[in-house]
Formats: sequence, structure tokens, C-alpha cells
Amino acid sequence: MPDSSLFVAVYTRDLRLALRRRIEALLPLAFFVVAVSLFPLGVGPEPQTLRQIGPGVVWVCALLAAMLSVTQLYALDYADGSLEQMLLTGHSPVVIAVAKSAAHWTLTGLPLVLCAPLFGLLFGLERESLVVLTISLLLGTPTLSLLGSVGAALTLGLRSAGMLIVLLVLPLSIPALIFGTGAVAAVEGGQSAGAHWSILGALLIFTALTAPPATAAALRISLE
Repeated sequence: MPDSSLFVAVYTRDLRLALRRRIEALLPLAFFVVAVSLFPLGVGPEPQTLRQIGPGVVWVCALLAAMLSVTQLYALDYADGSLEQMLLTGHSPVVIAVAKSAAHWTLTGLPLVLCAPLFGLLFGLERESLVVLTISLLLGTPTLSLLGSVGAALTLGLRSAGMLIVLLVLPLSIPALIFGTGAVAAVEGGQSAGAHWSILGALLIFTALTAPPATAAALRISLE
């Protein structure tokens, strides 16, 4: 099977399985909505304060929502033996890792990107800031899915895998968090967000080149 056909097969399979488990698939989005909505109630209605913390709150909640779902990225396939069968067929584990990361971003990251402007309005962000926030999440959330894939593969079959993934992935996600929120702060300060977008793009390219091979190696080790 060509790599492109394998990618499409694994990607569509994960999407179909997610549709059968709608509650689990919607849990990260529900967490994101609830968590972001609670901050204005806890902080207070002061517009200036909300505008200052808004981008950071949205980014942190998006990061935690992504970590909430990444624990199941390989666990179910590992439990029913389908992951082992995929690897035993001789297909490239790198393509499998890329396809599963892409499916995770489609199910988790993309809804967060689409919802971000609505919650930016909740914090009183201006139109330009909303655009910058959305683009920064569009560049940053795929990085979170790729890093989460590495963490999920490294902790496959271990007890307390969810906590271990958080401890492994969160420190690596800090640069995306910093430059994602910094892009909005730069625009609100009258500067260009281009530099922050460039760094986010560079992080995405670097992660896209290194995370799938690392995930493939971790899957081989976990299944030995």
C-alpha cells in the first residue's frame, strides 16, 4: 500500500471511530468551553483585565484540552491489538504516526481554533487581536498534537500514562504557548505579529520533521 493510501486509511479510520464515540470526542471541546467561560466569572468584569489575560487563558485551556484527549491516541488500538497488526504488516510506522496525529488535530485542535474567536469576544478582544489569536492557534495546535503523539507512544501500556504524558509534553509545549500569546500582545502593543508567527511556523516544521520518527521509534519499543 502506498504511503498516501496508508495515511488516508488510518486518518479516516480514526475519524470514523471518533464518530462512534461522540462523547469522548467532544470531551476536550467541552472542557475548553467550560474552562474558558469560567475565567471571566472568577476574575471579574473589568474590561482591561480581561483583554490582558484573554489570549493566555485561551491558549492554556487549548493546551490542557489537547492533553486531555491525547492519552487515548494509541491506547485503544494497543488494547485491542490493532496497533500491533498495523506495525506487523510492514507499513511505515512514521506514516501511521502522522495520520493519527492529523486525525487528533482534526478532532481536537481544529474545533478549538474555530471556537477561539468566540471566546476572544468574551474577553473583549478587538477584531485584529481575534485574527492574530486564531492564526497563532492554527499554527500552534498541530505542534501540540505532534508532541502529544510522542508522549502517548512513550507511555503506551504504562500505568498513570495520562500524568506521564502531561509531565513529558507540557514543558515541550511552553514555546508554542509563549509565542502564541505573545503574538496577540504584540498586536495590542502596536507591533507586528509576524515574528511570532514565524517562530510558531518554525516550531511546527521542526516538530513535524522530528516527532513522527520519534513516535515510530517509541511505538516499536513499546510493542517489543
